[in-house]
Amino acid sequence: MSRRLSFYARPLMAATAAVTVLSGTAAAAPADTPPDRPATIAAALDSTYYQGAAGKSGAELKAALHTIISAQTKLSYSQVWDALKATDEDPANPSNVILLYTGRSQSKNDNGGNSGQWNREHVWAKSHGDFGTATGPGTDIHHLRPTDVRVNSTRGNKDFDDGGSELNDAPGNFTDGDSFEPRDEVKGDVARMILYMAVRYEGNDSFADLEPNDRVGNGSAPKMGKLSVLKRWSQEDPPDTFEKRRNDVIFERYQHNRNPFVDHPEWVGSIW
Repeated sequence: MSRRLSFYARPLMAATAAVTVLSGTAAAAPADTPPDRPATIAAALDSTYYQGAAGKSGAELKAALHTIISAQTKLSYSQVWDALKATDEDPANPSNVILLYTGRSQSKNDNGGNSGQWNREHVWAKSHGDFGTATGPGTDIHHLRPTDVRVNSTRGNKDFDDGGSELNDAPGNFTDGDSFEPRDEVKGDVARMILYMAVRYEGNDSFADLEPNDRVGNGSAPKMGKLSVLKRWSQEDPPDTFEKRRNDVIFERYQHNRNPFVDHPEWVGSIW
């Protein structure tokens, strides 16, 4: 069989192990997937990758998912630059990436620290748990996204909540003194990234136990809010084609683990 397998064939190949990774040259990124992925794909993941989570809920489900997604390949912080160029590629222009908060399509090569460029945003703010850019939570591309430099600075390490004043350079995003509200199109993405981090990093791998809570202004505590708002955002903005494709690219080409809340958004309500 050709190494350039179709998207629909790849998950089925994972049936022999929790994660099956193609050896040698990395597989090509999967093609954009339809909004409603075939039931066979979900069934293949549920009977293989998520087999250990079958029939579980609440704390038991969270523990099972932690075990599953902790099996991953870790990237260095410098490797994140190239990874984001693949995970967040503009489907309409493969030379560009889509920036998280602005939605702007920008050249992959226009990355750096200057105004107008894009850089690496830690959606779970790296000061919340003080993990910085350490290999692990600081380089986990399930929550690292390309963002406009200025908007990234405006967001800073604020928690997520509704309200505030609209950003002139990023319409649809709002902020106040202790919170940030992203545009509607990525509210669910943000929620599912935060909740992924809370399941993946449980304090048993030399990093802090990351947990969501229902407040803002968490400072350097290993907490991110606001949980009630994040849960609502996840419901109001379910996973779209871009987010699903991103999850697949991370799984197949880079970390070889998945964000379970992209595959099963209903697990958010089961755990929290």
